[in-house]
Amino acid sequence: MTADQEAVEQVSEIISRACPGGVSVEAPFEVVDEGLAARVDVSKPAVVRGYVTAIDRVAARSAVDAVRRNLGHLQAFGLRPIGELQTRVVNEEDWAEAWKEHFPVMRVGRRLVIQPTWREHSRQPTDVVIALDPGMAFGTGLHPTTRLCLAGIEEWADQGLVGGTRMLDVGTGSGILAIAAGLLGAESIVAVDTDVLAVETTRANASRNGLSERIHARQGSLPLAESDMPQPFDLVAANLIAGVLIALADELAAVVRPDGGRVLAGGVFHEREPDVHAAFELAGLRIIGRRAEGDWLTLEVVRAN
Repeated sequence: MTADQEAVEQVSEIISRACPGGVSVEAPFEVVDEGLAARVDVSKPAVVRGYVTAIDRVAARSAVDAVRRNLGHLQAFGLRPIGELQTRVVNEEDWAEAWKEHFPVMRVGRRLVIQPTWREHSRQPTDVVIALDPGMAFGTGLHPTTRLCLAGIEEWADQGLVGGTRMLDVGTGSGILAIAAGLLGAESIVAVDTDVLAVETTRANASRNGLSERIHARQGSLPLAESDMPQPFDLVAANLIAGVLIALADELAAVVRPDGGRVLAGGVFHEREPDVHAAFELAGLRIIGRRAEGDWLTLEVVRAN
């Protein structure tokens, strides 16, 4: 990844360890289309915010000290300069709403548009609009891995591979990939996540987009529970991280249809691509496509014959 991206990821990881109440990354963007859309500007600094309860003041102070100390250690790696840690007391309600200011309408690919429920959008005739309120779940569309997977699903639809299919979304987050597939014609989508909050968010977003009957959100991961049978699936989206993709390679091979089924494996840093490739080969998965944004990769995969 670039130095800037790496700095954001490292800072997010450090803050998340001390902030069980959640972490948000506010990507820098410039407003376009008369204020109704935005583009991410990677040349500008991002802001990472975390929430820690102040009920136990000693614990809160300890968490802040730990973050400040670890950020200081991170500077030694020579990444982009990291700003000074700042703290302030906010009401829980304020924290829950403040991040929305940094989530714009965003176009991904040719047709897909991510529209936060609190934003306006002038719909074009060909737009496929995803109404989204991610809450604290991952998957706003601002992250390159999400954009790459959305573009991959749109390309599948252009190739006639989505309409009428059964899809599995592993690590669904906000449900954004499942919703995109549903709006593009997938008949039935099973969406799983280990985080119960993500499952609740996916169900709410599916309802917002009129997809409650087609998107079935469950808490869990691979292997799937018996209730999520029958298998295999025509399409599988797995926007995770390289280590998890490697660990789940055999399970991914087991759930995708062998005769033409496809897997989108997202969240791969470029330096981990050889490791993912090797694990997929051992599991009987063959990489047939590759998308990149900066140093993030999404791999398109089929079961080897």
